[in-house]
Amino acid sequence: MKRVARFVFAGGIGFLADAAALWLLLSVTPLGPFVARVLSIGFALTVTWQINRRLTFSPSSRGIAAEGVRYGGVGIATAVVNYAVYSTVLLAWPATPPLAALVVASLVAMTFSFLGYSRLVFDR
Repeated sequence: MKRVARFVFAGGIGFLADAAALWLLLSVTPLGPFVARVLSIGFALTVTWQINRRLTFSPSSRGIAAEGVRYGGVGIATAVVNYAVYSTVLLAWPATPPLAALVVASLVAMTFSFLGYSRLVFDR
């Protein structure tokens, strides 16, 4: 149960990093909500890897490069789910603010990412 709580904490920090990057990109660049989201997801993925490897799961026995590749693979799969939900919300309900769509997408992707990271990236 502690691991799940730490994962939710790391995810919360990742969500804040994602939301801040998305807000900043939408505020100061000409990027639209779809391109900006790709960049903000990448930033959040980097932030959560560092938190998860130090706090939630502990470094794996594979070494940082192999662990990073595995984390990136699960992260990309999770990001695809996250982005698909985000895009679906924005396209289905165009008046939805991008940050609201981000909340919905992040909640959907959280379970998927925990299962992937705990089973495929970090040692048990």
